Amino acid sequence: MPQTSEPRHLVVVGGGMTAHRLVEALRSRDTAGSWRITVFADEPRRPYDRVALTSYFSRRDPEELSLGDDALWADELVTLHTGTPVTEIDTDARTVTDDLGRVTRYDELVLATGSSAAVPPIPGADLPGVFVYRTIDDVAALRGWVAEREEAGRGTSYDRPVRGAVIGGGLLGLEAAGALRALGAQATVIQFGSHLMNAQIDLGGGEALKRLINGMEVGVRVDTATEKMVASRRTGSVGRLDFTDGTRLDVDVVVLATGIRPRDEVARAAGLEIGPRGGVVVDDTCATDVAHVWAIGEVASIRGACVGLVAPGYAMAEIVADRLLGGEATYPGADTATKLKLSGVDVASFGDAFGTTERSMEIVWADPVAGVYKKLVMSDDARTLLGGVFVGDASAYASLRPMVGAELPGDPSAYLLPEGTGGAPDLELPESATVCSCNNVSAGEVRAAVTEHACTDIGAVKACTKAGTSCGSCLPLVKKLVGTELARLGITVSTALCEHFALSRAQLYDAVRLAGTRTFSEIVERFGRTGSRGCDICRPVVASILATTAPAHVLEGERASLQDTNDHVMANIQKDGSYSVVPRMAGGEVTPEGLIAIGEVARDYGLYTKITGGQRVDMFGARIDQLPEIWARLIDAGFESGHAYGKSLRTVKSCVGSTWCRFGVQDSVALAVLLELRYRGLRSPHKIKLGVSGCARECAEARGKDVGVIATDNGWNVYVGGNGGFTPRHAQLLAEDLDTDTLIRVIDRFLLYYVRTADRLQRTAPWIEDLEGGLDTVRAVVLEDSLGIAADLDAEMDAHVAEYVDEWRATLEDPEKLRKFAPFVNAPGVSDPDLQYVPVRGQMRPATAAERREGAVLVAPATLEVRS
Repeated sequence: MPQTSEPRHLVVVGGGMTAHRLVEALRSRDTAGSWRITVFADEPRRPYDRVALTSYFSRRDPEELSLGDDALWADELVTLHTGTPVTEIDTDARTVTDDLGRVTRYDELVLATGSSAAVPPIPGADLPGVFVYRTIDDVAALRGWVAEREEAGRGTSYDRPVRGAVIGGGLLGLEAAGALRALGAQATVIQFGSHLMNAQIDLGGGEALKRLINGMEVGVRVDTATEKMVASRRTGSVGRLDFTDGTRLDVDVVVLATGIRPRDEVARAAGLEIGPRGGVVVDDTCATDVAHVWAIGEVASIRGACVGLVAPGYAMAEIVADRLLGGEATYPGADTATKLKLSGVDVASFGDAFGTTERSMEIVWADPVAGVYKKLVMSDDARTLLGGVFVGDASAYASLRPMVGAELPGDPSAYLLPEGTGGAPDLELPESATVCSCNNVSAGEVRAAVTEHACTDIGAVKACTKAGTSCGSCLPLVKKLVGTELARLGITVSTALCEHFALSRAQLYDAVRLAGTRTFSEIVERFGRTGSRGCDICRPVVASILATTAPAHVLEGERASLQDTNDHVMANIQKDGSYSVVPRMAGGEVTPEGLIAIGEVARDYGLYTKITGGQRVDMFGARIDQLPEIWARLIDAGFESGHAYGKSLRTVKSCVGSTWCRFGVQDSVALAVLLELRYRGLRSPHKIKLGVSGCARECAEARGKDVGVIATDNGWNVYVGGNGGFTPRHAQLLAEDLDTDTLIRVIDRFLLYYVRTADRLQRTAPWIEDLEGGLDTVRAVVLEDSLGIAADLDAEMDAHVAEYVDEWRATLEDPEKLRKFAPFVNAPGVSDPDLQYVPVRGQMRPATAAERREGAVLVAPATLEVRS
């Protein structure tokens, strides 16, 4: 391969998942910067996770599906043109022309145009109300249509659930049916073949799957061909499906999920060889019949077929990246294992699922009552695993799929029995076994992440290997491998709180609550190491637990000695040893008189002032002995503690909502004030932030909060698990269109469930991720009372609200507590000479070490000079 001083130019046509993988792989390996890459994407957004398309209904923000770090697309050697399809390829001149007429020359060209949804030639398929299910725009349009139909029927004789049908009973069709149900619409799946998912599972599995799908209130019609779609006389949009057997089905919306077609139009026009069933013909190196042109993903016809799965596409991207850098990688064949991602339905198939291998034998276990069907396909000696099908219980899928082609230890039927009935030996995966087919990660690489790269948890292993970062179906197996390797290294993953308590924080919380213990001494005596005085870990945790189970002032008796530094003085200590003062401004609302009072305090005490991200004023530079005086003036002005120092509710941010904004649909400020006053002082494993937006424009950035509330025309949508910090997360939709009373109860239960069960210093996003079942578990507990604790949570929150006392007001009324705020115990009234400041932009800031040495600093005076 010729080398030049200037980077060679790779042009990628297509901006999907395989294109992203190619760019990522090439940039990570091309350390010399020998290639610059230009990507032309049809869609108006960065490459996104199409496998997780259905999750758009719960997330709603397309950005959350985006693939690739921002740094990848900001790389100076990478240029991404979104919304810019390529219309022409000139393989002689080695140029591409985009839809704006711009011509770009390439050294090498990769076609990654993917595929489009197949639209069968059914009369009426072009009627309004007929959708495909392929892109974010498709899904958004479907959602909008269902909402529009609901609204149009409300209050009329057509006020009923929207009637939906999905034509196609494959993987995508079932996900589309699940999406319709999630939107509140009825759903019927129309399958031309004899059973659902007939390309992946056999008839026995299909029958079991049908029962499971029916259990989700989704109708299924098999062996049914649609003859035509008929328009409604009333609306002009699709209103009925006529079938070839003479029956009909009334519908308001239809989703076509009948397969995909490779998008090979540009390649075909350029004269590249096209396969008999479409797709650009490539060899095992992914090269086309034209020099300097490659094809990867669903548009590539490799070994005579186009494969509509992401894992083979990723493998092709890696091959091309390797070849461009002088490697010799070749296509290993497609891993066609599939797993349905539909909540409540486990379906998986892998390997030779239909037993087409000569003299293969099938071992089947079925429980029709429970809706479970399992099958293993074995070699004729029943020793080598060839494939399998799982319906209703796919727990063995992750462990067995990598074993295809290997001998199974013991009786293979043992792997099909329900857990607990036992006998299945533990599988020792060979080093070369592929654990994550999406990212081509082997068992050996996962083990090496633990043994060679010191990864001790699943998050670190994911970051190190990328295993489980795409579809996630391999995560149970990755967790098992990590646990096994840690055990071999003698590393026990302990959930103990610290050396003084063998219980986790959640276990200790339950123990304290049920036992009714009220002091650290009682708790350590009963649940900890007898005679222990605790440590910096367990003492603040116990203080936090007692704050909810046995509320009392943070400085009351023994409680004072348990607190963190900040809680101990009810202020945040700063880098120079001074403290900040943050009065509460519920919902960001403050009167002019309040602002004047704060301004006067800041001016009189020489405090640096700044507006915080939580819509309140932070005052910096207060000495410890000044805190009571400052708070006395603030409380006289009507303020109270803002709890900026505590692991507790910080703020409830809001926009002005319908009161002032012409786009607002609900009074977001009033709700924010109500919520902030309700949850003030609630101690928790970590800080908690809430946000309330008055409309979908989201000016309060509520989805970046632990609890985010967004107004709708029908009430409030509530999102949970949004976090900033080192690993920012968007909140996920928990419930929709709630009235205010229901919304408050939902938030009550969510917050207290988090307070009870999260680990120490665990924020809401990782807490939800760590819960078995994730957000679904939270929904079940909070909305459906699956644990039977809702009444208990409600009573606990009511008690918190009733017993709330402003900590600073109570402190000012107690001389004993005020004694804690002397700067020096043996010299009260003497200020700390280490507090030295210099002026900056009309205020003051701590002096640097150099400024202190030079001596030109303002030293905090012992006696305050209060200006008149």
